[in-house]
Amino acid sequence: MRTEKEMKWTVLETKQVYERPWLNASRDIVKLPNGKIYDEFYILHYPDFVNVIAIDTDGQIILEQQYRHAIGKVSTELVAGCVEPGETPLEGAQRELLEETGYSGGSWTEIMTIAPNSGSADNLCHCFLAQGVKPTADRHLDETEDIEVFLKKPTEVYDMLLRGDFLQAMMVAPLWKYFYQNPIDR
Repeated sequence: MRTEKEMKWTVLETKQVYERPWLNASRDIVKLPNGKIYDEFYILHYPDFVNVIAIDTDGQIILEQQYRHAIGKVSTELVAGCVEPGETPLEGAQRELLEETGYSGGSWTEIMTIAPNSGSADNLCHCFLAQGVKPTADRHLDETEDIEVFLKKPTEVYDMLLRGDFLQAMMVAPLWKYFYQNPIDR
């Protein structure tokens, strides 16, 4: 098996081609390990993401529904968002939970870090488990957020996962890990 150093591409040139607050794109000219030059490799630069499997003091999982324009569907999701400049992923996750649901506190563990799309984007998604959270404040949604918050028993969330009710892969992965580590008794 080849090493990472042997497989890594060499960047010969980078040019910024698009720049907006939540999305930047660049075009790289790269040299592959076999010597070939590829002059049009585009990279999308997003902020790092966070998501939270939040469990309240009664043992229920906090879920959200919101319309996702890119896919044209209402999506059932975990609490999620972008890490703001100057925040750690944990701080971003705690802020997102408070802003979107009004819940905070509890004990927090990072359960995994995944790459949303390592073929074309350079950001990571940090997935957290927050246990024992409780309502402590009013919600403060962003201008484009129209979020319905609801609570489900773990067995109900597991059944939703089995049915394919969650479309967002960055949420499906930590949910599967959570339920693997915390099996449902039937």
